[in-house]
Amino acid sequence: MNNMDGKIAFISGAARGLGAETARMMAACGARVIIGDILDDVGHATAEGIINKGGGALYTHLDVTREDSWQAAIKAGVDQFGGLDVLVNNAGIFFMKSTEDMTLADWHRMSAVNLDGVFLGTKTALPYLKARAAKAPVGGAIINLSSIAGIIGIANFTAYHMSKGGVRIYTKACAMEFAPYRIRVNSIHPGLIETDMAKQVVTELSGVMGSDNAVRDMFVQSHPIGRLGEPKDIANGIVFLASDDSAFMTGSELVVDGGWTAQ
Repeated sequence: MNNMDGKIAFISGAARGLGAETARMMAACGARVIIGDILDDVGHATAEGIINKGGGALYTHLDVTREDSWQAAIKAGVDQFGGLDVLVNNAGIFFMKSTEDMTLADWHRMSAVNLDGVFLGTKTALPYLKARAAKAPVGGAIINLSSIAGIIGIANFTAYHMSKGGVRIYTKACAMEFAPYRIRVNSIHPGLIETDMAKQVVTELSGVMGSDNAVRDMFVQSHPIGRLGEPKDIANGIVFLASDDSAFMTGSELVVDGGWTAQ
């Protein structure tokens, strides 16, 4: 398990799913974690669960589409723990619509959460990351959640692909921009993971393919490793990218997809 002793990490969309698992794993590795989300009751429970196991955690309300919400959330975390070493831009949404059926409002909604949220989080956290990175042994880290949808294309998911492809290339540009500040920026690209979002994908596709079981079987077969991913599979990768073990990685894509994109 990667060592994160003394690090302070902010994770957006961390009340449940991948974000919550990442927060728990980082805390177990020695980090203090700030959980930002709009799901206040669930977020508080996740933070309390970490604290009850002896970890350091804080929940703060966060709407990733609003700059003032980011400013308040980051400030709450910095005031509580004294700084920031790691930012995980995890919050995201998904929906299935063809280009023909999609409205401009749909497109903007996807962009607002999946792209604007990453930009606003990065911009807001950057001064605090720079301050700690200047003194840290190998600097700070930003990890952006993209997807295999940022690498390949599938029909009727166009807005989601747009957003995750944007996260992918934004990550590389930030890696170049922030290298002088000793801040590494990497993206992680999950396959289909056993989360609420995965259930939504299956449900939306079942209307086309006939049943949830048929869709799920199709997705399992799409992963050569023979199963869907689990939140810990992705959290392991995020924690690695946040730790000093990834000190020579920036602008990289960590693909954790059970072999999907290798085909």
